[in-house]
Amino acid sequence: MKPLNLIALLCFLGGATWALTRSDRTVRSIQNSYYKAIGPFLTTGSAVEQSARNFTKEVEHSLELEVKLEKTKADLAKYSLIEQRLHELEDENKRLREALEFTKKAPFTVIAARTTRRQTTNWYNTLEINRGEESFISSQNPVVTADGLVGKIDMVGQNLSTVVLLTDVKCLVAAKVEGSPEYGLLRGIAASYGDQPKLRLSFLSKNSRLKKGQRVFSDGRDRVIPANIFLGTIESIESGAMESEALVRPAVDFKELTTVFVIPKANE
Repeated sequence: MKPLNLIALLCFLGGATWALTRSDRTVRSIQNSYYKAIGPFLTTGSAVEQSARNFTKEVEHSLELEVKLEKTKADLAKYSLIEQRLHELEDENKRLREALEFTKKAPFTVIAARTTRRQTTNWYNTLEINRGEESFISSQNPVVTADGLVGKIDMVGQNLSTVVLLTDVKCLVAAKVEGSPEYGLLRGIAASYGDQPKLRLSFLSKNSRLKKGQRVFSDGRDRVIPANIFLGTIESIESGAMESEALVRPAVDFKELTTVFVIPKANE
């Protein structure tokens, strides 16, 4: 055994022998001094233990809050979907009420149809509807909404049809200007998706005195579109050497076509 270790052992044995031979009062005094010496360490240990317990509780509480937060987010997403669906149902219900009102007030028989497909590349040229030969629809039948003329039936299938829109350059409609003797031919102007569609009213008289805001209606001379269907509103006039032309804003919002009405041939 090393000398230092031997000395430490002898000191320990001597101290223990001395302590054991003392009176009870002396032993208690020694114990008191011992506890005073290690007391700060015990206190510190208790504080650290309490801090650890508090930290554990905070972590557990945070985890509970996180679980509640995730549940709240899930509930909020669900309620948002429900709210969105309610708005959609309200809009659909509004359109159905308007459609029903239109069918009652229309001066001709109409067949309600729903838009089924549109293509971005020809957004202002054509659309498809869920009515066809089974609903007694045929080519060239006019298609309208409560706002005005949408276009004409182009191709017909058994239970679907293609509509060529008024904004298509190939859709020609004989037209008249309200409050004037002017008659002309209305056709679409090529436009891309997102652009505001326009119509051109051609073959007006050279000295026409049309003004912005005047309304344009079908005149029925083409024997395809019944007379007095609203087509649009004049925005500007262009005078030429032989005739005048007018730029017309369509009556129908072609971006919001969901329900349309087909006028069958019996009305013509």
